[in-house]
Amino acid sequence: MTMPPHALPGSPSVTERIVTFIERILFHNRPVVLFFFLLVSLLLAYCALSVRPDASFSRMIPTGHPFIANYLKFEDVLRPHSNVLRVVVESPKGDILNKEFLETLREVNDKVFYLPGVDRGNLKSLWTPNAMWSEVTTEGLRAGRVIPDTYDGSPDSLAQVRQNIQRANMIGSFVANDFKSVVIRVPLLENDPDSGKPLDYGAFANAMEQQVREHFADQGLSIRVIGFAQIIGDLLDAASDIALFFAVTVGLITLLLYFYCRCWRSTLVTVLTCLLTVIWLLGLLGLGHFGLDPYSILVPFLIFAIGISHAVQNINFMMSEMGHGATALEASRRTFRALFIPGSTALIADAVGFITLLVIDIGVIKQLAITASIGVFVSVFTKMFLLPVLMSYVGISPRGLRQQEKRANHSWPVFRRVAAVVEPKVAVPLILVSLVLLGLGYQARQDLKIGDLDKGAPEFRPEARYNQDNAYLLDHYSTSTDVYVVMFTTPPEQCARFAAADIATQLEYALQEVEGVESVQSLYRAMRYNILALNEGNPKWAEFSRDKYVMNNARSRVASEFVDPNCSVAPISLYLTDHKAETLTRVVDAVEAFRQKYDTGDFEILQAAGNAGIEAATNIVIKHSEKLMLVLVFVIISLVVWWEFKSLKVTFALMAPLYLSTVLCEALMAKMGLGVKIATLPVIALGVGIGVDYGIYLYSRMESFLHQRMKLRAAFFEALKSTGTSVAFTGITLALGVAAWAFSALKFQADMGLLLALLFIWNMVGALLLMPALLSLLVFNKSNR
Repeated sequence: MTMPPHALPGSPSVTERIVTFIERILFHNRPVVLFFFLLVSLLLAYCALSVRPDASFSRMIPTGHPFIANYLKFEDVLRPHSNVLRVVVESPKGDILNKEFLETLREVNDKVFYLPGVDRGNLKSLWTPNAMWSEVTTEGLRAGRVIPDTYDGSPDSLAQVRQNIQRANMIGSFVANDFKSVVIRVPLLENDPDSGKPLDYGAFANAMEQQVREHFADQGLSIRVIGFAQIIGDLLDAASDIALFFAVTVGLITLLLYFYCRCWRSTLVTVLTCLLTVIWLLGLLGLGHFGLDPYSILVPFLIFAIGISHAVQNINFMMSEMGHGATALEASRRTFRALFIPGSTALIADAVGFITLLVIDIGVIKQLAITASIGVFVSVFTKMFLLPVLMSYVGISPRGLRQQEKRANHSWPVFRRVAAVVEPKVAVPLILVSLVLLGLGYQARQDLKIGDLDKGAPEFRPEARYNQDNAYLLDHYSTSTDVYVVMFTTPPEQCARFAAADIATQLEYALQEVEGVESVQSLYRAMRYNILALNEGNPKWAEFSRDKYVMNNARSRVASEFVDPNCSVAPISLYLTDHKAETLTRVVDAVEAFRQKYDTGDFEILQAAGNAGIEAATNIVIKHSEKLMLVLVFVIISLVVWWEFKSLKVTFALMAPLYLSTVLCEALMAKMGLGVKIATLPVIALGVGIGVDYGIYLYSRMESFLHQRMKLRAAFFEALKSTGTSVAFTGITLALGVAAWAFSALKFQADMGLLLALLFIWNMVGALLLMPALLSLLVFNKSNR
């Protein structure tokens, strides 16, 4: 009879001696252990009070990517094109050209101007000095402010403002096409000028809400805000909703856990221990002065879910041991000895799933990985050490023991049929069906895209306020909110030379032909207009001159947002139809193709800034890191499993169902229209890390029965009766818990909940069916069955 080498009994190993040593320390000093945990818990609970939602623009972008390095190098010049808010102020009386509205607009402009973090020198609206008009007349070139110093609100002044708006070509960009609203462009600084610390987007969004939106809403004014800072602010505001769903999930899991074990005291101890893990995590974050950004704010629930997954195994084993007559203390010690190694292995696998996210060079994902890894580290102490000691005091109630006795005496017809999967006549067809599903999943995942696939902010539902505000701007204005900026650089004072202008103009013409590019704005378009204007408006002169004095004169009349003071950087802004991955990829490829085709000499064409350029860089990083992350997840977790069971065949049997689940998850994302992005990428790594727990616990239990020289089918059936029930319960319970997120106002939370729910179910089914089928063919011969 052939058995895997790890299934053969022998002398205690070093690991077993270490487990015995830890067991003695814990259970011979239970009061000291509980006092230690109480003291640490009180300290960390106090530290947890200082944890606040936190977000930073720099953490949301891949700072190591060349695009972002280029952006940061010229950040001062590019600020009006990148981290920008558009504040849309709608007139309550229809047309904006009335005295009351323009006075109110000036008040709004002043309120926004003095918000901490606003780049006041680059703020632009109808009332700011940088809102200029110019025109060509028979007397030459004339220019002035859109709202002149002589404005007094009279009908003649209002007519003059209308004419100036048309002269300044602001219709469709700063003034709505229907003249019912105006835009205030608000560039933001990365650091708060008062504190010098990174700008707190939550505080900024709150200030915008209270001092601008709510203040002027009382005057009947409708104000809409579009931009990165507002997205982050709305996500942070939704933290209360996330906390509510966390509470609902905890309540649901508590009820289901009681239904499973029928023992209130063990249920409450288990749930409280899992909540204590979350408190420790938050306390350690507070101790390290870390916050929770909008994406890692879901980590506490994931840590709670991991805790429940492990704690159910503890309760299940305790019930079994006490059902056989052991005292609470004896049962706790046996449970600790039986579950410490597989539990620790499973937690290491969980940690690996999180840590591999560090390969993705985006701050929020790295912070999520670190936060979750800290949570798993804490779980080792609370689940492996504290919970067994607590259970040695509370034990299992008589009703719980009756439930265990009923379960032990149950014939389990379902599990008897499931146990048949270790027979070749069942295992082979099941594996073939799994291969078919794998093939279908591979085919469906071909449609999986990188990045956002919807307009607006995909973090929110279409009916959310932000997306409604964004839709209003797109419907009433000509310019897009998706701006891709190419940086055209020259030696100092060379940007206005004919050679530079000629190359840049060819680039603009090439990019205008790219599908998805609506319009282009740049220094060189403004210069051509100025040359035209200086030559009596004759269209024959609307071209560049080789005379440097003509070119310098044309450049001197261009707004500062189009060129730096040294005339060495000229941003070329592309307004795109959307920020979908395909659109961004076409633009990136077109710019790169132009750069390689033409010899630009001393001139450089650098990518990329603007919100669309930053998103393009993010997509590139995710695309290049996704496969590496998945490879690392599977390789490292496989090594952990191999280290535990010392068998490549067993490792393959445990990991294969997880790979199938991953492929099916990606296929589902493709069918749901979900792209691989910051919000969805961690789900896959988390699903693999958490999912391997099922297989580790189930096979460890099978192994103990194999030590008793049982046949494979009998050992698997006995494992199903004990660990199998807890695996099924855990998978279904966690899936129901995260499925409740479907009702969240945050679309990204609802999407993560659905994906995690399906991963929990698929991993559970894979552990109960596919794993034993593979084991029966790979590890055990006919005589073992």
